[in-house]
Amino acid sequence: MLKKFLVFLGLLLAIALGGGLFAYYKLNQLAQQPITPTDTLFVLEKGTSSQKLAEQLAAQQIISDNDRPLLPYLIRLNPELSKFKAGVYSLNGVSNVGELLAHFNNGKEVQLNLQFIEGKTFKTWRQQLENAPYLNQTLVGKSEAEIAKLLNIPHEKLEGWFAADTYRYVPYSDDLALLKRAAEKQQKDLMAAWKNRTENLPLADPYQLLILASIVEKETALASERPQVASVFINRLKNNWKLQTDPTVIYGMGDRYDGNIRKKDLLEPTPYNTYVIDGLPPTPIAMPSKASLMAAAQPDRTPYFYFVADGSGGHAFSRTLEEHNKAVQKWIHIEKKRKSENR
Repeated sequence: MLKKFLVFLGLLLAIALGGGLFAYYKLNQLAQQPITPTDTLFVLEKGTSSQKLAEQLAAQQIISDNDRPLLPYLIRLNPELSKFKAGVYSLNGVSNVGELLAHFNNGKEVQLNLQFIEGKTFKTWRQQLENAPYLNQTLVGKSEAEIAKLLNIPHEKLEGWFAADTYRYVPYSDDLALLKRAAEKQQKDLMAAWKNRTENLPLADPYQLLILASIVEKETALASERPQVASVFINRLKNNWKLQTDPTVIYGMGDRYDGNIRKKDLLEPTPYNTYVIDGLPPTPIAMPSKASLMAAAQPDRTPYFYFVADGSGGHAFSRTLEEHNKAVQKWIHIEKKRKSENR
């Protein structure tokens, strides 16, 4: 009887061992099982259990229904994979179930990018902000003045107050937090430019520097020209000349601007029309770059009072109205030739 019992017990142990080995094999096979690729971000909620994780992955068809019941056992077999962290994850580059679990345990949430380009307006940037994927929209319906108050910006108009840059953010973070970073960076750059400004600039405070920098930003796309362009406006301000810069006219026209400036537009008395008003406009007209801030703070010392496009992407600078008129005629001739060649 004892012999039979031992044989039976050995058989049971063999079966148990075989079953255990088979289960171990299946679980390791599951770890190598490819996942279904997806471009959709995966949201892992705080407190998600291994059972809940398996159900969520199966529901989103990242793993199969057949693999769903086994996943909690795979996690139990590998305790180091049980400490998955809540967050939003991209699954790009994750090829199998084992890598997926390790990815959740590393806690490296996806980061998205939002690029704010210099020279654009707050209206344009706000549309970008509202269209940014996976960004909590807390500012919809709020006025510029309300947003300015939330950001502790001492002006009701937000033009010029944010730094152009590419901002990284974690999905489901707030739009206000991103704007705050842009505002803090611009404030830092503005104060650095103001601190290092050339002596005897005809600018009363950092805000006037911000306004001038926004005009410089809109007047030239060439970094090398910015200090020269700034010098023209500084010379005009020192001599109490009107700035007479087209971008301010365009900004004052708002949505009425159709790509052309007519004589009547130059004569229209808007708060921003520098052909009509004296000095600087009341606010910036765009988001200036750090380079434009520095150009406005440290302009070249030149005798120039005028500039006009030279047909090659830059500008021709002039000391007198006579020189300027000749440069304008030259530009008109270049434009006519270019248009005739493109017909």
